[in-house]
Amino acid sequence: MIKNAKLLAKFEDGQLRKERLSYAQALKIFEAMWEEAVNLGVLPLKNPLEDIETDIELARVLNSCSKS
Repeated sequence: MIKNAKLLAKFEDGQLRKERLSYAQALKIFEAMWEEAVNLGVLPLKNPLEDIETDIELARVLNSCSKS
């Protein structure tokens, strides 16, 4: 159980700053993730515009929240 979320976030940020990936390494990870999604049947999308109204409404709400 995480008792101090701020301490964990600080640790994770430090780890991310230390770990630098080259473009080739990042591309290799991306390609592996894409292949996994294809194997799971999540990608490619059958109808990319399906439920687009919901996505637009969610984006509108989130964007209005970040301005306050």
